[in-house]
Amino acid sequence: MHVGALIVDLYLPGCTSLKGKRSIVKSIKERVKNKFNVSVAEVDYHDLHQRALIGVAMIGNDAKKINSALDKVLSFLELFRDADLAGHQLEIM
Repeated sequence: MHVGALIVDLYLPGCTSLKGKRSIVKSIKERVKNKFNVSVAEVDYHDLHQRALIGVAMIGNDAKKINSALDKVLSFLELFRDADLAGHQLEIM
């Protein structure tokens, strides 16, 4: 069994309130969850308006498939116009 963990640091340049940030982060989480069948959560920077740390997890028996799927999630996140990718970390355990 393998577990893939992707941590994505997002910069949200247009957010001026926590309410606006929550709306964007919720949209991102739902779209990623529905498109890739992964678990998604905001894991840090809860009180910052323009930053979000998103955790994405996937479990399976093939490490290559997990790595490929999480790479696709990362590519998908790069396409969001309301959020810029500030960094990421991918780990397969």
